[in-house]
Amino acid sequence: MGLFRPTIYKPTIFDIDYDSLKKRGIHCLVFDLDNTLGLIEHKKCPRKTKQLIRRLQNDFLILICSNNTRRRIKPYLKDLGVGGVSLSMKPSTYALHKIKHNYHLKKKEMCMIGDQMITDILAGNRYHIMTILVDPMGDKDLKITGINRELEKKIILRYQKKGIFERGKYYG
Repeated sequence: MGLFRPTIYKPTIFDIDYDSLKKRGIHCLVFDLDNTLGLIEHKKCPRKTKQLIRRLQNDFLILICSNNTRRRIKPYLKDLGVGGVSLSMKPSTYALHKIKHNYHLKKKEMCMIGDQMITDILAGNRYHIMTILVDPMGDKDLKITGINRELEKKIILRYQKKGIFERGKYYG
């Protein structure tokens, strides 16, 4: 149906039905960082996000997979007590493969959650794992992400014309 089309599309990470994911056999949630778990300007994990992640840790292995630097993601990793991969080069599948191997997972047990079709969703779909797209938490992006957002708009328009995806029409 398309390499950029997510398995599930929700407004935020707080709207995802995690019980449903658990029933589907998902054991590992791989979250993007910027505009998925927190705003770019957040130095630490927001309280609401931290509460959600702490609750999810009872049922899932939680990891962060970010194209950003180790310095950027380290406060989140420490604050949440989770592992992660920085400089992941998404849409490359390298980081997802590394996670699968290091944590002895099967692809059917993994789910990539992020706010960008061009990086997060494409990486997850190329790796053949479940993907969940959420709307960005904020409007501020890194410069490279701005380019991705323009490409994403074109992809969404093409998908909308085909009737397979539309921004704001949530599913899953």
